[in-house]
Amino acid sequence: MPSEFDLIKQYFTRPPCGDARIGLGIGDDCALLLPTPGSRLAVSADMLVEGRHFFAGADAESLGHKALAVNLSDLAAMGAAPLAFTLALSLPSPDTAWLAGFSSGLLALADLHGCSLIGGDTTRGPLNICITVFGELPAGVALRRDAALPGDELWVSGTLGDARLALAALRCDAAADAILPLIPPLSEADLQQAAQRLHRPTPRVALGIALRGIAHAAIDISDGFAGDLAHVLARSRCGASVDADALPAGPILQKMPAALRRDWCMAGGDDYELCFTAPPCLHAAVLAAGLASGTRVTRVGRIDAAGGLRLSDGDGNMLQAPPSFDHFGNS
Repeated sequence: MPSEFDLIKQYFTRPPCGDARIGLGIGDDCALLLPTPGSRLAVSADMLVEGRHFFAGADAESLGHKALAVNLSDLAAMGAAPLAFTLALSLPSPDTAWLAGFSSGLLALADLHGCSLIGGDTTRGPLNICITVFGELPAGVALRRDAALPGDELWVSGTLGDARLALAALRCDAAADAILPLIPPLSEADLQQAAQRLHRPTPRVALGIALRGIAHAAIDISDGFAGDLAHVLARSRCGASVDADALPAGPILQKMPAALRRDWCMAGGDDYELCFTAPPCLHAAVLAAGLASGTRVTRVGRIDAAGGLRLSDGDGNMLQAPPSFDHFGNS
């Protein structure tokens, strides 16, 4: 049976990447980072737990991709460029086929974003993946949650809700049971397209960087648009008015009844898109940032001086926002 160090060497140790900012990578008690002079480090950590964040038996390569993608999404929300990451991995057993797939998905996405694996830990236990990611950005340009201002336009990147649709299909979600039978069945191609959004999200790193100096505040949408927007509103001490029918539904969710589409766009979770604010005078600059980064951006509302979230449909009728995901409040 391979040892802990054999596993690290075979699946996660790589030749030096040539990035001068990585003073020392895997192989010592600590890694050494040498960020660009005058820049600021952005640091975030996320944990994925089997049975809570992904199904038992989930595809290892997709899981490797998602484990890093959710962390890169946090960097994107700050406008930070990826630098490096560490991996703490708990495994029930040293399954070499699983490790080959997992490391392939993980490191392919790392290479795409120039993000070096610089250390971590492995141990025996329930399957648990914890990544800490490091990014850098110039001083004074971070897209913070506390920087939204009344009058700002409210924007969303990409599309929302298809990951939630895929989750419902995979677990025969009771919340959808009363509605799904009323519509034409989804094709296997539709379900596969939706599942890609759940299992292989796209971190909007390029958009986050392009929004430096344009956007005021930002957050990544991991637990649902409404719940994550609430964090921005609380930190910025303001409110928002949102048109639920302006929220950009994913192509598969667009086929669903309006009530379901609104709910899952508002509170579906696992979207890993960016929600951000910017002044109206920079509307064209936001569109240009989206174009430059190859990312769709949609204006969905505005920031108000009065606190709270005011949600309406396209006809102006007021709606109640559905609850977003909570790790300790949701079963």
